[in-house]
Amino acid sequence: MYTDWLNTQRINRAALNAAWLVATFLAGCFSANAGGVLVKVPTRPGVRTTLFWEQVDDAHATVLLFPGGAGGFGGIEAGRATGGNFLVRSVPYFLANGFNVAIFGRPNDMDDIGWSERTGAEHLADMRSVLDYVKQKSPTPVWIVGTSRGTVSATAMAIQVQDPAIAGLVLTSSVVRFETPGSVVRQDLSAIRLPVLVYHHARDACKHCRPHEVAAILKGLSNAPVKKLMLVEGGANPTGDVCAAQHWHGFVGMEKQAIDTIAGWMRKPVN
Repeated sequence: MYTDWLNTQRINRAALNAAWLVATFLAGCFSANAGGVLVKVPTRPGVRTTLFWEQVDDAHATVLLFPGGAGGFGGIEAGRATGGNFLVRSVPYFLANGFNVAIFGRPNDMDDIGWSERTGAEHLADMRSVLDYVKQKSPTPVWIVGTSRGTVSATAMAIQVQDPAIAGLVLTSSVVRFETPGSVVRQDLSAIRLPVLVYHHARDACKHCRPHEVAAILKGLSNAPVKKLMLVEGGANPTGDVCAAQHWHGFVGMEKQAIDTIAGWMRKPVN
């Protein structure tokens, strides 16, 4: 049974730690240029989950990013993730604000991370192991940050992965349509006891992320010590699918403004 394995995993954490060291040496891809590295983290028996990692000097925190869509962060070129997702293309702004960056990729047993998979036991096991790896790389507090479909994963992690290293949760372009599997508002938000920022574009036209439904997230966060909704305007020249990264849904044309604002709030969370 999978639950039996989860219990065994907790007992064998030391073995997983040793496997990470070997995997980083043998299987991790790296660039000679400045930038990040691609690591394949052992997360379940026979399964490795890709992770992009970039560290800055004197970081005050780390962001663990969950992109939307099918998950992943594109390729790695010259030490940079190539994906067009809002969070992926905003990595330089997180770094400039003093955050280490970890981008959650995909496990080798999933072609994509679908709606239902994002709240499933396998995905949560992958999250726990990736978090342990990130903690080994840096002792700084970890902020969970999701965008679009990634908010389903980020919310599930905030609810079910209880770890003192986790400092808070940031949700951007949140999935709030109740009928959508894994929707943020369908999850047990009352179990979250972390500071939470909900950052959303007022002109987001994606059917899963309608702005007028976002306030329901804050209503569900009955035990969050700090919770803040920022419904924002700005950006320029949206193109393509309204649920894709180059539209208002992806904060196109305002990436630096968005990350600077989010980073400022993370440094000092207030209602």
